[in-house]
Formats: sequence, structure tokens, C-alpha cells
Amino acid sequence: MGQFIDALGQGYMQRAILAGLVVGVVCPAIGVYLVLRRLSLIGDGLGHASFAGVAGAWLLGVYPLLGAAVFALLGAVVIERLRSWRREYGDLALAIVFYSGIGLGVVLTGLSRRMNANLFGYLFGSILTVTRLDLLVIVSTGVAVLALLTLVRGELFALAYDEDLARVSGLPVSALNYLVVVLAAATVVASLRVVGILLVAGMLVIPVAASLQLARSFRQTLLYAVVFGVASVLVGLFGSYMLDLAPGGAIVLAAVLSFLAASLAGRVGRRRTAMS
Repeated sequence: MGQFIDALGQGYMQRAILAGLVVGVVCPAIGVYLVLRRLSLIGDGLGHASFAGVAGAWLLGVYPLLGAAVFALLGAVVIERLRSWRREYGDLALAIVFYSGIGLGVVLTGLSRRMNANLFGYLFGSILTVTRLDLLVIVSTGVAVLALLTLVRGELFALAYDEDLARVSGLPVSALNYLVVVLAAATVVASLRVVGILLVAGMLVIPVAASLQLARSFRQTLLYAVVFGVASVLVGLFGSYMLDLAPGGAIVLAAVLSFLAASLAGRVGRRRTAMS
């Protein structure tokens, strides 16, 4: 414990905590809309699309998150375009983007003839090595995503509740759908340094799943999801430091434990309500 307290005074730990807190808030905030619209796996598709961007940017010698942003946004547009063309092909759209990103990322990595250790940091997360530039990107992206979510929260709630009703009500459903996937792509890019490409979908979905076990309204669902997200980051970061574990994996496992605890608490609460 004393070692962790001492580490709090170091710049790298302060950057890690701030980056983690931003991700812990933003991922569940956009994740609520993805889960309620049955797009839980979109984080995997966008994450793997960003892998191609990271590999390509690293090969060309440019900032990896820039490449990740380009490919994640492109993947988001492709997914929504395919979904809007044939709604029943939503899973197929995710699979196409998923495997295209993986395939292209592997090819670009192979062209380099060697695997850079920094690339593993993007695959599995490397929160303790977040740089000032990384932090600037994470914070600015997080603020922008939260601002847009707040600006159109009413429209997004109507879309998540009933897309057909939202369309009949005159809302620009197509534009809102694109906005959701683009914000999800931006969130994925902002989260890569914290939990990594392979685990980012967990932070989009698991805190929301935990929240749904306890919440009784949309507002509670959003609030509890953010609480679970932030708690998962702090517990995972502390546990990884004290036990010498991989931070990205520890954060996601903390989120899983929060889901199990919320499920148990929700079940107990429902039994008490039924008995009363």
C-alpha cells in the first residue's frame, strides 16, 4: 500500500489515473446506447479496425493513435452503411470489419519484419506508459464525446428506446445512427492505451451489464454504469500495481467482478421484493 501511495506522486501514475478515469466515464456513457441497441460487439469490430491503423501508422513512423482514428472511423462508417442497407446483416457487417482489420493489421505488422514491443501496448493496453500526448488525446476526445452525448441525449434516448417510433416522430434516425458509431469509434481510440485493442469492448459493455442488474430507469442505468466503469479502472489499476499484473486485463477483470457482484445484489433484491 505504501508503495502505491508513493507512486501517486509520480507523473506516470498521475497520467495513468487521469487517463483511466476518462475512459472509465466515457466507455460506459456511450456503451449504454450500444448495449440497449444490441450493438454490444461493435467495440470488437472497431477495435480490430483500429489495429490495422496502429500497425500502419507504426510502419510509416507516424503517431499510432492517428492511424487508429482513421481506420476506426472508416470501420464505423462501413458498419453503419452495411447495417442501413440490410438491417438483418448487422452481425455480418461487424464480422467483415472485424476480420478485415485483423487481416490488414497482421499484413502490415508482417511487412515491418519485426514486432515492436510498443505494438503490444496497443493490443493489451499500457496505461502506466501513457505519455503527455496520449493523455491530451484521451482527455480531449473524452470531453468531445461526452459533450456530444449530452447535447443529443434526448434524441439518443428515443433512438435506443424505439428506432421506428423515433423515425415516425421525425428524428433524423440515419444521422443519429452514424453519430453513435462515430462516437463509439472515437471512444475506442481514446481507450487503446488504457485497456488495449483486445479488451476495449469489455469496458464498453461490462459496466453497462452490471448497471442493468440494479438500475430501474435509464438515468440510473447511465449513472451506475459510469460508477462501475470508474471503480473498475481504479480497482484494476491498484490491483495491477500491487500484484504486478497486466493493467488492462486487471481493469477488465475488475469490471467482470463488479458485474458478478451486481448480479448477486440484484437477485437478492428481487427475492426480497417478491417476498414482501
